[in-house]
Amino acid sequence: MKILIANPNTSTGVTDRLVASARLVASAGTELIPMTAPRGVPYIATRAEAAIGSAVMLEMLAEKRGTFDAAICAAFGDPGLGGARELFDFPIVGMAEAAMLVACTLGRSFAIVSFAKALEPWFAEIVAWHGLSGRCAAIRMLDSQFTNINAVADEMEQLLVDLANKTVSDHGADVVILAGAPLAGLATKLRDRVPVPLVDGIQAAVTMAEGLVRLNPRKATVGTYRRPGPKDSTGLSKALADVIGHKDA
Repeated sequence: MKILIANPNTSTGVTDRLVASARLVASAGTELIPMTAPRGVPYIATRAEAAIGSAVMLEMLAEKRGTFDAAICAAFGDPGLGGARELFDFPIVGMAEAAMLVACTLGRSFAIVSFAKALEPWFAEIVAWHGLSGRCAAIRMLDSQFTNINAVADEMEQLLVDLANKTVSDHGADVVILAGAPLAGLATKLRDRVPVPLVDGIQAAVTMAEGLVRLNPRKATVGTYRRPGPKDSTGLSKALADVIGHKDA
C-alpha cells in the first residue's frame, strides 16, 4: 500500500517530521511517499494562506495521481480537502478531520492545542466545517514567538505541555489534539505528561487512510462529492483540467 503525505506548506523539515511520526503507526508494507508544496508559505496560518495552499494541494494530488493508493492532506486545516474529494477517485484524508474523528472515539469532548495565536480563527472554522463544534471543548493557542518552524515543537515543548494540562483542567476536555504539522510526533513524546489521551493528526490520518484503502469505497457519481463535469470546471490549471477533462469526467 502506498500513501502520499502531501504537505501544502513549503517546509521540507516539516514534511520530514510528518513522515517520521507517520512511520511510528504505519503498517509493515505501507510505503509513505512524502511531497512538499513547490510554492506557497512555510506554514499556513491564515485564511488567505489556506486558500493558496488549497490550490497547491489540488495540483500536487493531480501531479502524483496514479502513483499511490490514498493521500493525506498534511496540514491541520485540511486545505483543499473538499475540492480534492470532488475531483479524485482515491481516498483522501484530512489531518484535522482524522485527528478530530479519532478524538471522538476516545472521549466525549476534545480540545485543540497549538503553537500560534494566528491559527485560532482558521482552526475554529475547520472544526465547524467538519460539523464537530459541539464536540470541541476549547481551542487554545500559545501566544509566544518562535524562531524556526522546523524546531517549534522542540522550542515550545514545555509550554505546550502546560497549556494542554491547563486546557484539561479549565475546560474538561477528555482528549487533547496537538494540532499543526510542525508538532508531528510530539503527542507520542508527551503522552505521559498530560492526563488524557493526546492525538497526533498525521498518525490518525495514516491509520484512517490504510483502513479506507482496505475498504475500497467507490467514487460518488451523485451528491456533493461527484466529480464536476467539463462544463463545471473552466478556469482550472492545466494539471487539474487534464484530470477532470472530457475523457475522465
